[in-house]
Amino acid sequence: MTARDAALILEPERVRLPANLSSLELFRRWAHSERFPERGRIDWVAGEVRIDMSPEDLNTHAAPKMAIARDLSNRVEGGGRGMVFVDRARLTDLASSLSSEPDVLVVFFESIEAGRVRLVQRASKKAGRFIEVQGAADLVVECVSDSSEEKDRLRLPPLYCRAGVREYWLVDARKAEIEFVLNRRVGATYKPTAAGADGFYRSAVLGKSVRLVRLRKRAGLVPHRLEIR
Repeated sequence: MTARDAALILEPERVRLPANLSSLELFRRWAHSERFPERGRIDWVAGEVRIDMSPEDLNTHAAPKMAIARDLSNRVEGGGRGMVFVDRARLTDLASSLSSEPDVLVVFFESIEAGRVRLVQRASKKAGRFIEVQGAADLVVECVSDSSEEKDRLRLPPLYCRAGVREYWLVDARKAEIEFVLNRRVGATYKPTAAGADGFYRSAVLGKSVRLVRLRKRAGLVPHRLEIR
């Protein structure tokens, strides 16, 4: 192994990190390669490689994430407006120095057709084989975990906003009352949307009002539902 190919191996997860990740372009080459880890979440955040190999909490992370993705999919994909992706779909914006795998990512067909979003093909160039979304996605959701709080609350929002992401939803289901923050892009910043008296938040992206609720706990598990009206 040459010095150029030398890698940093992070313990105890044994993540093999190339030593020459000095730019977003080099990170993207790694992320597109077969050497990129198949588990965990690895993001490029304004010049930093952020690695999170923590197991996912079923009730406070996996359940709300899947509920949001499911109910958004029913509305967005069911209505023929676009696609909803969970986990391993990579969103990149070169100008913002960002490449992340959001918990939930929503892209409307019209955003692709208008050129606000670009789909990046695999190196094989086979038609329809895309591995990355570039540009101004319509909606991103991050569910806060113990290991991601600083990134989700402080680091990612300004980068998503700079990338042109129209809405950024931050969800923290670790609390007795779910924290649901619907951030709407206004100019160069995000503004949190106030909830109505009924707890619903108006989403300009969906053209609907939404709220996330917990359902009755059963067998130790807590189902969630994203109500949309």
